Amino acid sequence: MALIGYACVSTVNQNLDRQIEAIGKVDKLFIDKASGKDTHRPQLDALRAYVREGSNDVVRVKSVDRLARSTLDLLDLLEEFDSKGVKVDFVDAPALSTSTPSGKFTLTVLAAVAEFERELIRERQREGIALAKAKGKYRRGPKLSADQIDEARQLVDEGVPKTRVADRLGVSRWTLNDALAGRGVYANG
Repeated sequence: MALIGYACVSTVNQNLDRQIEAIGKVDKLFIDKASGKDTHRPQLDALRAYVREGSNDVVRVKSVDRLARSTLDLLDLLEEFDSKGVKVDFVDAPALSTSTPSGKFTLTVLAAVAEFERELIRERQREGIALAKAKGKYRRGPKLSADQIDEARQLVDEGVPKTRVADRLGVSRWTLNDALAGRGVYANG
């Protein structure tokens, strides 16, 4: 088991001292100087590659917003770590740490709220599309080819997070989910 630290600031001018002090002594420390809104930061990607499946590694981060800025991105990252058996501890928010039963519960509730929010967005979108179609103003182009959907299925089956697969294919995660569910978002070929 390794204790791994992760710290992130948005600009090179920001100071990391508070985060590093809060994280404390670790076996390895990854530091990014990039926007937290992007989940593909150089050192975060290095951290993801570094943690070993089944190793019981623990990633320590000062606060949730240093790991991800959106609930969806946070849940995706935590799911990725969990699939490898890696726990995440948040110094400023131990109630969200995946190493505790209460943290797992809280994250499950957050995931349910995020899913509910996604469903509300989809419902509003469907209503808007229905209105646009009724007025003859809706034209939707193809998003993914059958080959791209096959590639996406293979990557997801290999354990690549859906957010990464969607980024790789240049579509939203919702589009990817629709394509994987066979909801007609692909072009011929």
